[in-house]
Amino acid sequence: MRICSFLAAALVLSTTAARADVKLPAIFSEHMVVQADAKVPVWGWAEPKEEVRVSLAGAEATASADVNGRWRVELPKLKVGGPHQLVVQGKNKLTIGDVLVGEVWLGSGQSNMAMTVNRCLNYEAEQKAANLPQLRMFTVRSTAANEPQADCTGEWVVCKPDTVGGFSATAYFFGREIHKAIKQPVGLINSSVGGTPIESWIPAGAQRAEPKLAEFLKAHDEAYQSFDPVKAKAAFEKQLAKWKTDVAAAKAAKKPLPRKPNDPIENRNRKGDVGGLYNGKIAPLVGYAIRGALWYQGEANSTPQKAPYYQVQLPLLVGEWRRAWNQGEFPFAWVQLPNFGGDRPGWPVVREAMAKTLAVPNTGMAVTTDIGDSKDIHPKNKQDVGKRLALWALAKVYGQDIAYSGPMLKSAAASGDGMVVTFDHADGLKSGGDKLLGFELAGADKKWHPAEAKIEGATVVVSSPEVKEPAAVRYNWHEEPTGNLTNATGLPAGPFRSQEWE
Repeated sequence: MRICSFLAAALVLSTTAARADVKLPAIFSEHMVVQADAKVPVWGWAEPKEEVRVSLAGAEATASADVNGRWRVELPKLKVGGPHQLVVQGKNKLTIGDVLVGEVWLGSGQSNMAMTVNRCLNYEAEQKAANLPQLRMFTVRSTAANEPQADCTGEWVVCKPDTVGGFSATAYFFGREIHKAIKQPVGLINSSVGGTPIESWIPAGAQRAEPKLAEFLKAHDEAYQSFDPVKAKAAFEKQLAKWKTDVAAAKAAKKPLPRKPNDPIENRNRKGDVGGLYNGKIAPLVGYAIRGALWYQGEANSTPQKAPYYQVQLPLLVGEWRRAWNQGEFPFAWVQLPNFGGDRPGWPVVREAMAKTLAVPNTGMAVTTDIGDSKDIHPKNKQDVGKRLALWALAKVYGQDIAYSGPMLKSAAASGDGMVVTFDHADGLKSGGDKLLGFELAGADKKWHPAEAKIEGATVVVSSPEVKEPAAVRYNWHEEPTGNLTNATGLPAGPFRSQEWE
């Protein structure tokens, strides 16, 4: 009896001690990078009404935990430098070491953002060159959730030859360019999941309040609610058995191995419902001071049924993330879908939606129609992807006087039996071969025909003997385009169409 009483008392004491402990979210951990020249929020949990003191790089702030044990302070702007210690003092004391102050960028999206450096071109050379202790990455390991989460799992990792292989390649190559150019620490937060659609990454409430998404969400909800896990598992097991038989046959015939079927239940859990990945992988980060965000996604929304809605969803995602962070219109850039083979009619439509979203202030885009892989939806050249994103950031965020974009459609007008196309970022227009490729013309009948194109100063004149009275022009409007127009920098022109015909 006395032993039981002793254990009960010990349990009460341990529970009280646990409740009294000051705690921090996972993002506040050793090797972290905090944003320079911006107010730095720090938050966590403690005993209700407990006073908490936070100090970092000579700055201090205090707060009292609310009735739910939540507390938050805001440190004043910090200067670039480090390493420092983040000290959080309540009834207990937390000391977080090796904290740098520099530039912080959030990278998100699906598999091409998740794709790691060890799967990219020239990995061995990249690995040897990756001794960059002032570049760090935090990879969010948490999964989708039904409600916004207060914390996630993950850790900050210092960039070294033996760690860089696990970094998001797009984020890493972007961060490396920024780090080398401005000579400041760079922290990269990777929160991405392969095979996931944009609707998983936007708060559900914002999507359901958008009338333009009503039909889209109706179709989604019907499919989501009608999902039968028992039937799905049985069908998958049949597919898996057939796949194993096909693999054995392919090996015997020394032919390429067939692709393993995807587990539909695992796919469903990975994506979550509408807003599920926002809840599990973005909400825990909201408030952490960042310079801006990078987005590489769109493949999962390139079906004909989904693609037209992307022009609503991408601006909504940008706006909702900015609203959540309450950091004003922080810089936001994305990677336009690259060239890729196959019958994917929605692919150019998603590209167009990405280009249209550049109308949102303080946004940018990397055109990649020349560096994809017709046979691989995960092109290995992430070096140039990161570099193109970094060119935009260096020019528009960090104020460097450099070219950052290839030619982008400005206007198109009929002229005689042809059309004259003008571009922004048109200095030194040139073709990547003997003649310009990728242009098409259509008349009032809306039938497209290959066209001849020639550069005249800062314009391109497009004509076709099959179109006497042109009504529209388009360029690189295919999943795997052949266009070769660039400007003097060699950056490719963005795909476009002058008329949005179905």
